[in-house]
Amino acid sequence: VMQCSASLDVLFLLDGSYSIGKGSFERSKHFAGKLCDALDIHPDRVRVGMIQFSSTPHLEFPLDSYLTKQEVKERIKRTVFRGGSTETGQALKYILHKGFPGGRNSSVPEVLIIISDGKSQGSTAVPAMQVKERHITVFAVGIKFPRWEELQVLASEPPERHLLFAGDAEDAANGLYSTLSDPICTATAPGCKVESHPCERRTLETVKELAGSYVCWKGSKQPNAVQASLCPFTRWKRVLIKHPSRCFRTVCPDPCDSQPCQNGGTCVPEGLDRYHCLCLLGYGGDIHCAAKLSLECSVDLLFLMDSSAGVTLEGFLRFKAFLKRFLQAMAGQDSPVSVGVAQYDDDVKVPVELGQHKDALSLMRSIDALSFSGGRTLTGRALQYVAQHGFRSSPVFADVQDDLPRVVVLLTDSKSQDSVAEAAKYAKDQNIFLIGIGSSFMRAELTTVTGNPQQTIVYSDPQDLFNRMPELQRKICSVGNPEGCQAQSLDLAFAVDASSGVGLENFLRLRHFVKSSCLHFIINRDVTQIALVTYGSKAHTVFALDTHTSSSAVLHAIDQVPFLGDSASAGSALVHIHSDVMTVQKGARPGVNKVVVLLSNGGGMQDAAAPAQQLRHNGILVFVVVIGDADRDMLLRVAGSPNYLVHISSYEDLQYYQGLIVERICEEARSPMNLCKPNPCMNQGVCILGPGSYRCQCHGWEGPHCESRVLRGDSPRSPALPPHSHVQWSPRGLQHFSRALQHSKRQ
Repeated sequence: VMQCSASLDVLFLLDGSYSIGKGSFERSKHFAGKLCDALDIHPDRVRVGMIQFSSTPHLEFPLDSYLTKQEVKERIKRTVFRGGSTETGQALKYILHKGFPGGRNSSVPEVLIIISDGKSQGSTAVPAMQVKERHITVFAVGIKFPRWEELQVLASEPPERHLLFAGDAEDAANGLYSTLSDPICTATAPGCKVESHPCERRTLETVKELAGSYVCWKGSKQPNAVQASLCPFTRWKRVLIKHPSRCFRTVCPDPCDSQPCQNGGTCVPEGLDRYHCLCLLGYGGDIHCAAKLSLECSVDLLFLMDSSAGVTLEGFLRFKAFLKRFLQAMAGQDSPVSVGVAQYDDDVKVPVELGQHKDALSLMRSIDALSFSGGRTLTGRALQYVAQHGFRSSPVFADVQDDLPRVVVLLTDSKSQDSVAEAAKYAKDQNIFLIGIGSSFMRAELTTVTGNPQQTIVYSDPQDLFNRMPELQRKICSVGNPEGCQAQSLDLAFAVDASSGVGLENFLRLRHFVKSSCLHFIINRDVTQIALVTYGSKAHTVFALDTHTSSSAVLHAIDQVPFLGDSASAGSALVHIHSDVMTVQKGARPGVNKVVVLLSNGGGMQDAAAPAQQLRHNGILVFVVVIGDADRDMLLRVAGSPNYLVHISSYEDLQYYQGLIVERICEEARSPMNLCKPNPCMNQGVCILGPGSYRCQCHGWEGPHCESRVLRGDSPRSPALPPHSHVQWSPRGLQHFSRALQHSKRQ
């Protein structure tokens, strides 16, 4: 972004001596290439040349050889290390004698960039002073562990602005530009400024230290006599020395600093003042990644907006803008919409009746005309009113049987001054689906209105409100469909931690979570079967997959689950589920997706990774939900993937994750299923897959799933199936077999 575009001659003086070594010489070349990025290399602007020095200086290329940045950088890469002694003074005398080879003879400013470790084997002070007297700007760049005192002698004044460290290539390139920007280069870009910052110069120094004392022998004044003594023992040691200093850099405002891209979009800067957004799938309604919405469901939709003094004029206008943007994104300009808008304070008005407008344009005009009233916040009265009067048939749909689902979206940011519970119950009794939207402190009241945290949308700041449009669209359309996995078949087992680490109070919260989650599924033999396991040090089956065939029976059984209260072993629970729950004998249906949801406080997970992997190997998903502090690496080993791990900070927040967890479970229910996982064949039978079906190969047993022992001798046996059964089963036939098997077990 930042380039020096003045007319300028730049000569690199690279140390190629043995004290640098080949490795550091390669780093010097890389650094020289980085510095070129800060120079606008062009025949009429910046020209670059290079000399390598060791015992003698060697011209690598003059300033007029390569006239583009790419050519210069490629030539620098091809420079070969020469080796020799470090004769920096000789190199400077070469420049004093020859000038800048290929340069413009001092008609433009000249810059010398010396890249060295500063360990010259001759004096550099006099030739360095003579170079600077010719008005050549000298930058000294330290490589490896340099001798900074010598580099400081080489550099122009002030040294803190002309000393750079090659180890920080990006920062050093910025430092070069910052020093050249005034007065040599053109002025910095608008909004950019040069600022100083603390930095440090690092080097290795050899120091002498006392290592200890040892016994030695010394002479004596007496003839033919010596005496023992302790003599000091020293050794030389290399020590890393850090010298505090100050460095300079140019800082420019980034056009992405304001985070203009919404909904997870990535901002990509284009220069100093432009950017573009890379949007996630489903977004890109505008340049800032607004939601691309389409209401792919048919509902009667009524927005109820708070216009009371508590929400303030600013809040009312925010809701109005949100409503307009949502409806603009949701409906095309020519699309008929069945939308109404009501607003309330002491009274309730319905300025936009349901279905009054046939097109989005006239609807927008009506919303624009809404005005703030500013009375008391009587949310309960408003809900009662719209439940009674908000969904009258409109002339637009007079010829259509209006049996669409009815949805009220409540937009409020002020606590109600009347009771909302009775009014909300009345609305639900009229088969009205309620969705609540408000800021975070409204969460409890909105949950009271909707009766379900999953029908509540809370936002943290004004911008976050607009980011919630896709979530609102999903919630509106969920009303017309059965919740949960709809008609997808699923075998689902909950494993609930009932140990003393969880405690009775939190165990009751987990129990309530399981109960409310079950409401999202159609529970019967053909759709969803649910099993429940509780565990402490041992696992207990509360009820198996084939125990209950209705929601009411499952909910009643959950209410009776006792707290155990001993130590926790999640591994024993998963082993128990593998061997005693997710089996054909216990009601698991072949060809049906299977999910285990493990609810825990994170304790007793040490032995859970191996059985979890065994379940996954058998085609059973393990979804781990942990509340509280726990080792995330261990949890990931149990879950197998971050996609199947939900880590929640507190039990109070568990309810807000229910929608996410149910959604993930249902995604699994819709995924393709391997009919042989887990193995539907009993008694060591081998499952063999066919196209859309499977068969069981039995040994010593017979029947479609090897469920009957082969009878020997004169005992009668059914002629229907041979000992090695090869009957093929499709998923539809499996469920009838499962019911028949369960009936025979009960008899």
